[in-house]
Amino acid sequence: MSLQARFKEELKESIKAKDTARTGAIRVMIGEFQRMPTKELTDEQVVAVIKKLIKSEKELLAASGQAASEYLAILEGYLPQQASAEEIRAFIRYHIDLQSFKTPMQAMRPILAHFGASADGNMVKSVLAEFAG
Repeated sequence: MSLQARFKEELKESIKAKDTARTGAIRVMIGEFQRMPTKELTDEQVVAVIKKLIKSEKELLAASGQAASEYLAILEGYLPQQASAEEIRAFIRYHIDLQSFKTPMQAMRPILAHFGASADGNMVKSVLAEFAG
């Protein structure tokens, strides 16, 4: 089952369970999916939409001075398991020749291509900064 189809099922379940916070979050995500040019999204596209919503929510929370929200926690719960800094370091040590790049930051593309949605760009950036210094 695709992630997009899973959200439709989870919407039904959250409505039955009367979980208004989860229902609202899922409805926002489904609304974002429907705004996309193609109606059937790949799992990678679905994760990209969720990440965009998370980024937007974090910016709103920072502007309002709040630390977290239930909506943000629900959205983050739908992201795939994120790679740890140690997993990223190990991948870089064994698979990336940093000498072939002018700066370590130029290695972000192959690292993010390998990890896909399971790596946060900011985490990769901070790990690469360790190799630069």
